[in-house]
Formats: sequence, structure tokens, C-alpha cells
Amino acid sequence: MIGEIGFNNELYIAEQSRRIRQRLERFERLYLEFGGKLFDDYHAARVLPGFDLNGKIKLLSELRDQAEIIFCISAKAIELNKMRSDVGISYDMDVLRLIDKMRGMGLYISAILITQYTGQSGADVFRKRLEQLGERVYVHTLTKGYPSDISVIVSDEGYGANPYIETSRPLVVVTAPGPSSGKLGTCLSQLYHEQKRGIKAGYAKYESFPVWNLPLQHPVNVAYEAATADLKDVNMIDPFHLAAYNETTVNYNRDIEAFPVVRAILTRITGEDIYKSPTDMGVNMIGHCITNDAVVQHAARQEIIRRYFKARCDAKQGTGDMDTVKRIEFLMSSLNISPHDRRVVDVANRKAEQLRSELSSMTTLQDRGYNLSAVALELPDGTIVTGKSSPLMNDTAAVVLNSIKYLAGISDEILLISPNVLEPIVRLKKEILGSRYPVLKLEEVLQALSFSATMNPTAELAITQLKKLSGCEAHCSNIITQDDANCFLKLGVNCTCEPEYPTTDRYFR
Repeated sequence: MIGEIGFNNELYIAEQSRRIRQRLERFERLYLEFGGKLFDDYHAARVLPGFDLNGKIKLLSELRDQAEIIFCISAKAIELNKMRSDVGISYDMDVLRLIDKMRGMGLYISAILITQYTGQSGADVFRKRLEQLGERVYVHTLTKGYPSDISVIVSDEGYGANPYIETSRPLVVVTAPGPSSGKLGTCLSQLYHEQKRGIKAGYAKYESFPVWNLPLQHPVNVAYEAATADLKDVNMIDPFHLAAYNETTVNYNRDIEAFPVVRAILTRITGEDIYKSPTDMGVNMIGHCITNDAVVQHAARQEIIRRYFKARCDAKQGTGDMDTVKRIEFLMSSLNISPHDRRVVDVANRKAEQLRSELSSMTTLQDRGYNLSAVALELPDGTIVTGKSSPLMNDTAAVVLNSIKYLAGISDEILLISPNVLEPIVRLKKEILGSRYPVLKLEEVLQALSFSATMNPTAELAITQLKKLSGCEAHCSNIITQDDANCFLKLGVNCTCEPEYPTTDRYFR
């Protein structure tokens, strides 16, 4: 189903915008907690074919004259150097990246807030860097009395002890580079301060997943559980919504567990019992914008399998654990799917086994280098192309070259890049730069291809096919480098890996 659309993104932006404006009409100032990612929402794009990666930020751009943005980042995340695995950078660096991108779109970033501060030195360094860049930076410590003592929380000792973040626009978007960044606490703290200033402020949450009006076991909702398996999130029927409206809706455990406290705090601050359920708080029109449920269900099942391979690789590398793997295995069994339902998996592994047989006469792993691994890539027409490493380039580079040759109708015997171009680069990496594994990575080979295209019309034709790889699926018989993972991401290729290292070296990139 590569290339098939199952989601109407234009309708989604229109409906979300309409719902946000409806919430705005109820208050002088609305604090909108933005869950998920404003940019590069690869998860949503994978499970909802047709969803715009940057649809949320485009929606926000339509409200730019009314909106300002507060970025939250947890001091704990800074101290632990927490990473955004999809783009391979730390949370603090992602804040800087997102600020640059948003300001480039004309959006107003009013402040950066460091939350959950208890004296972390990493947070102090980041704060100083932000201030030297001219940013308005605030710091919130842990809220006294939270979560049980409402009278203390909603007092000058609780939220009142936090500095008030000066805001000026009717819509204040509170966002973060990842989960557990203190977005909700920030919103509630600001509501307390706004109320003291005589401003009628409200709270809502921009939701993506789980989708409240899809069944609990719909693959899109199960895929969300797989994506957050490390956080131990569990989708549940919202009991508060069911009791208040006799309507079955889906939410997740943390929001449901926190709702009684959040509801009590909101009521104490505003004097009104506005929301009857956590579902009420959310603005989520995704379920209304699915146009082909079969396509979406298939995409979501594939995402669960991708999450399984990622969890296994994380466990292998020490950044995850087997509990997460087992949790996703359980989710897969609940939908009766397995890793073999991802077509490229068995093809890549068979190719790697074939290579091992061919290279069995070699005596050491070091001699073999990359040559024990293979990549399989499924193209839009269902054809699966493979690639293996050579003394000049690695398997990810080989599979991309083979794929664009196929798409362009170029014979497999024709070389797109002359060895005379590649060999000097390999020598440079080995003899001058001292690389232990000097074979060329994917991005390096694409740069060489670009150079060749200036003199070779066939190479130029092949380059024009790269855009067709967006949305394609790939699998590698071992863990690929972060550089190759990032390059696949830029090309739009969804790549998974077996949890095996490509070498016996302790350090590899």
C-alpha cells in the first residue's frame, strides 16, 4: 500500500483550527498544551498516510497573529542528555533548532521555561547559553504540595512561587521537544497567575494520539501504545466521559489518572467546573479526517512492527530495555501480526545469510568489515531491491543506488559513479583522516553522485528518482550508523534494523 492515501490533511487543519477558535471564544487567554511534535511528526505521517509531517506548525501559522509560544524543557532531560531518537539530537539542542525554524516562519516565541529544576548543573549551563543568545528564560522548581494538597498547590506557596511568564496574546501555545517536560504544570501555573491579575484564562490540550473516537483496539491507537511503550502508557476507555455523557471514548492512563487532580485544580483556580473528562480537554479531529480506514490500519500495523525493531535495537545498545520489547510483542500478538509481516525483513536477512556463506572462507570479522550485512528496500510498485557493502560503499548506499537505477530504468551493469571518483575519497578517509572503516556512507555517496551528474546524464537521471523513495520501506540485517539513519529520514525512507552490530568494535559510527 505504499503511496496510498488514507487521511485528508486539509480537512484536518480546517477542523482543528475551527475547534481551537471555538475554545478561544470562551476565554480572554487560552493556554493550549501541544502534545506530540510541531515539526517532523513522523509517527503521525506513518500511521496516517496523507498526514503532513509539518501540518501542526502550518496550522499554527494560520493563527500567528493571535499566538505566542512558550517552550518547556525539563532540567532532568537536560542533565541526562535525553535524545530525540527520530532526529538524533538532544532535547536542549532541539529547542534551539525548533526556535530557529519557528521564527523563520514568523511565529512569536515569547519564552523558554526550564521546568522541574532542582539545581542541575546542565540546566544552569543551558540557561546561561539561552540568555547570552538574548532569550527570555524562566525557571520553575517542583510545585509544593503536588499532587495531593490542592490548597497548597493553588496558593502563593505552590503555583504562586513560580515566576509569572509575561504573555500578551490571546493564544499561548505551550510545547516541548518531548514528553514529561512539564507542559501541563506550566499551563496550570500560568492560569493561577492570570487569575490573580484578573484575566479570564482557560486551558485546552491539542491532542494527536490516542484518537478518542477510534476503537480502543484500532491499530492507530495500538501504534500509539507501541510508540510510548518505554513510558508504559496504556490506552483506556475514559471512565469520566462515559459517566458524564454515556459515550465511549479512548484516552490514556496518565491523563485519566491525573484528571481528578487536574479538574480540582482548574475548578479551584477558575471557580468553574469546565471539563467533565480528560477527553473534554482535548482538541483532536484526527478521527474525522480518515478517508480510507483500510489504508490507515495497514500503515499502523507496519508502524507497530517498526517500533518493535527499534525497541530491540535500543535494548541492544543499552538505551532501552527488554520490558519495552516484550510490551510491543504483546501488542503485536493482540493484532495477530509478526515481524515477518514486514516484507523487507526476510529479504534482507536472506541476503545477509547468502553473503555469510559466500564469505565463509575469510578468517576474521575485521577482514569482512561491512560485507556481512545487507539492506532490502521496497519500492512503490512492490519491487524489493537489495544492496550489500563493497570496498567502496556500505550497504545503505548500495541499496539506494540500486533502487534509483531501477526506478530510472538504468541497466544494473551501468555504473552511476566511476570508481575513479570513489577511490580517492576512500583513500582520504583511510590514509589522511584515519578512519577504521573508510567505506563511503549513504550521504557521501549521494554527494559523489551529485558531482558525477555534472558530467554524466545517466547519473543526473538517477538523481531525479530520489524523491520517489519517500514513503518506501527498508530493513537492514544490522544496526546502521546514525548518519545513515538521518539520511534515510531525509529521503523519507522508513528503515528498521536487526539488533546486531556490524563489527566487533566497541566504538562504531
